[in-house]
Amino acid sequence: MLQAQDKPIRLIVPYAAGGPVDVTARALAERVKDSLGPVIIDNRPGAGGNIGADAVAKAAPDGLTIGIAATATHAVNPWLFARMPYNAASDFAPITQMVRVPNVLVMNAETAQRLKINTLSDLIAYAKANPAKLNYGSGGNGSAGHLAGEMFKKQAGIFALHIPYNGGNPAQLALLSGQVDFNFDNLATAAPNIRSGKLKAIAVTTLTRSSALPDTPPVADTLKGFAIDTWWGLVAPAATPKDVVARLNQAFVAALNAPETKTRFATLLAEPVPTTPEAFGVFIKNELAKYAPLVKASGARVD
Repeated sequence: MLQAQDKPIRLIVPYAAGGPVDVTARALAERVKDSLGPVIIDNRPGAGGNIGADAVAKAAPDGLTIGIAATATHAVNPWLFARMPYNAASDFAPITQMVRVPNVLVMNAETAQRLKINTLSDLIAYAKANPAKLNYGSGGNGSAGHLAGEMFKKQAGIFALHIPYNGGNPAQLALLSGQVDFNFDNLATAAPNIRSGKLKAIAVTTLTRSSALPDTPPVADTLKGFAIDTWWGLVAPAATPKDVVARLNQAFVAALNAPETKTRFATLLAEPVPTTPEAFGVFIKNELAKYAPLVKASGARVD
């Protein structure tokens, strides 16, 4: 059993309070208080997560400040922003991955029925037979939905016009109203409209089926190796001693493996994915490499 320490740990969340990243961080903070002592959540939103991530990178490496690393902060932003305040590959000591949330390719149910599209193969075949007729929406240039769409187009060998919206909710409203033909959306966001029958789930973007949507096949069943999902995990400043990182890993992995955590995260359609620090480090480096060509192909840039 780990012994709690006297000083509280500050966990920097680079996003606003109330979102899924914040909710999962607070749930874990509550579960590790017996082993690590109090963990105080410090929300530092802004610049696509860069402000909070930078605060972690520049904190004292004593194990008393840790933070959230996410798809945006550690895989997309380094290629999206012309100037970065931190180095995603070298300024952090990985602790453990926390969560994976599938994205899902969805169509307006009426559109799918009208175009006779029931599967991903149907969608690809329609796009090839009707060049330049399809479009898709996203929450903006460089967003997860935009990059997933570009990756899909490239691997499928099709064209669909990208229409960026100012956020995920306007993009979903455009899909529901028939303004766009398909979106790659976060499963947690899309699920209510999938359940109500307004949206048709064509495929999930994880390599394997999601327990939250077990009847929907992965894109990878049709396009080998396709995988692009939302993730986040825990990191410390780069020079944090290995024994301190190991102690943090032990406590948070135990919290992630707790049945109560899995039940709580399931309500967010998020799957806990505890790992070793080494495995999470390799994962981050692989994600960085994966997103470099995607961001470049998308043409998105923040100066």
